[in-house]
Amino acid sequence: MDKFNRAVKFAVDKHAKACRKGKDTPFIVHPMEVAAIASTMLTNVNEKEDILCAAVLHDTTEDAGVSLKKITKKFGAYVAELLDGDAEDKMRDRPSAETWKERKEASLEKAKGLDRTKKIIILADKLSNIRDISRDYAAIGDKVWDRFNQKDRNEQGWYYSSYIKILSDLSDTAAYKEYCHLVGVVFPDHIENF
Repeated sequence: MDKFNRAVKFAVDKHAKACRKGKDTPFIVHPMEVAAIASTMLTNVNEKEDILCAAVLHDTTEDAGVSLKKITKKFGAYVAELLDGDAEDKMRDRPSAETWKERKEASLEKAKGLDRTKKIIILADKLSNIRDISRDYAAIGDKVWDRFNQKDRNEQGWYYSSYIKILSDLSDTAAYKEYCHLVGVVFPDHIENF
């Protein structure tokens, strides 16, 4: 697991000054949780270390400005390929709130064609996010949406519930079941279609 240890150190360095949206929680807590969640879905998987590396590095390209070329050089082409499956085009030339729907539609469409391994990273990422949202929603209610670029709860519900169908080939995992449950808790009006 030497490569994974290097990936953790790299992610810690790249996210060192960042916090979770609207909180004082160090950002690195999220990618570490994503790796922990992904590890629960990796029985009988040969590329376990690479998948865990991609899980812990998944936001370095999106949020910390690290290129896939640099990831390839430091961690190999397969880790970069796995990262690319979860990466969202941030469309930085326009305001984030303005591009939110367009970016999310593109991410959902991209996810439909991915293999199970890449979907593991997506599910781990989304489960970590919905866990965080669920906890905060229980504590502060609709104020939770104020921290996001998309402040409309209904739009957030559309996005998170859309992954239920897209990730359904992971329905044999506890992570998928937990994801569906938490989406139902936070967005009960969006869950009935699944």
